[in-house]
Amino acid sequence: MRISRGAATGVAAPAEWITGRAWVERIAAPEAAAGTEIDSVRFAPGARTVWHRHPLGQTLVVTAGAGRVQRRGGPVEDIRVGESVHIEPGEWHWHGASPTSAMTHLAIEPIAQDGAGSEAGAAVTDREYRREDETEVVAPVSRSILLDQTLPALYRTHRVQIRRITIAPSQAAGLHVHNGPVFGSIEEGSCVYQIDGEPAVVLGAGDVFHEPEGVGIARFDAQDEGVTFLGYFLLDTGQEPAIEFPDR
Repeated sequence: MRISRGAATGVAAPAEWITGRAWVERIAAPEAAAGTEIDSVRFAPGARTVWHRHPLGQTLVVTAGAGRVQRRGGPVEDIRVGESVHIEPGEWHWHGASPTSAMTHLAIEPIAQDGAGSEAGAAVTDREYRREDETEVVAPVSRSILLDQTLPALYRTHRVQIRRITIAPSQAAGLHVHNGPVFGSIEEGSCVYQIDGEPAVVLGAGDVFHEPEGVGIARFDAQDEGVTFLGYFLLDTGQEPAIEFPDR
């Protein structure tokens, strides 16, 4: 028996297999030439695989968010948490997140004894990605609420400072505390983020976060590809951003 604890980690999916951004975490690898490979794959909103097929088929189990899947010649189907998809051997198909929601699924794939691997085809176009009931007209302006965070009563903000911050691959920031509220948005890469005492989550491109004033941030750990993000520091008159590391 082997138990893995802590936040999920992952590496960026190969660019030749993905439109958009996705991260793959190996759950189980085949121990010989034949066996079953299991990966947990997280897609950012709008991300999807290319057209591809597997020699022995594949099973997908959605564990978070909402996504889409299509087989060659069939309609674009919505898939949600708790639903599974069985893909036949040699069947051309694609799968990924919905336009507005990230999606994570388990990908369970038998491995052929002769070593035959999966075959990648063409990228899934925007036209293919849309369902039949979706219009092709692109709105001139679109708006999405990514975060709606309350602040302490009567909190005074005189100015906002914005910083672009990059953390090197596999570098951990360590436990730290800010002297004012910090909001952020991930531009590139991914990290494990955790407010002290709360569950850890993996943030990727397009995700947002809030670091409360005076509260310990237990983890802000860059993953294998590193992470770049924008930090928005809310400041009072004459105040400058400050950070403390209690363990150092």
